[in-house]
Amino acid sequence: MVKFVDSELEQLKREIDQMWTLVYNQMEQAKDAVLNMDKTLSQQIIVRERRVDAFELKIDSDVEDFIALFTPVAVDLRFVLAILKINGDLERIGDYADGIARFVRDADVETMDQELLKKLQLETMFSRVLTMLGELQKALRDEDAAMATMVLSQDELLDEINKASTAILSGYAKDHPDAIPLCLGLGGVFRKLERTGDHLTNIAEEIVFYVDAKVLKHNELNESRASR
Repeated sequence: MVKFVDSELEQLKREIDQMWTLVYNQMEQAKDAVLNMDKTLSQQIIVRERRVDAFELKIDSDVEDFIALFTPVAVDLRFVLAILKINGDLERIGDYADGIARFVRDADVETMDQELLKKLQLETMFSRVLTMLGELQKALRDEDAAMATMVLSQDELLDEINKASTAILSGYAKDHPDAIPLCLGLGGVFRKLERTGDHLTNIAEEIVFYVDAKVLKHNELNESRASR
């Protein structure tokens, strides 16, 4: 029985790792699609979104079956609960990559103003998202709570770039009225990347919960209350 349980857990680990790699590739290609306004690549991302959705449904079903069949406790229960939540976060990140691809597909421009992209730090924002995604995947593989905790602080840069992008895009739209639709679309891209950072923070917290049985969620709120 124990060997069968271990086998099922390993299968769940493989499934979430495969989904993770797919989502990483989707976001990586979304980066290339935006920076190069590559409509062909954007369409490929949109088509592959179905695979992300299929993975989510499969993992959800397998987790539910595991809980129903084996009624796990302790670390096994923490693991499957973490996988269930991480699965949902990865699916949402996949949705954001799909949304970014749709912006590229529908945009009525062939190239981007490279000076504008430089000011916006869009490539930097994408690179940070991909770094966080990769490090968290490794943290789960290695059951490394310390690595997952270190990723939490990396979300601050995403918030800063997103916040600064509003004024930059507004100024550009004022000087280039024909680019207003493009600026609105780019604003959506920044919001999606910022929200991706929030989901990555959730994933980091779930990894720490699984490995160390520590709940980090709402930690700032708890610290604030304790200081009163």
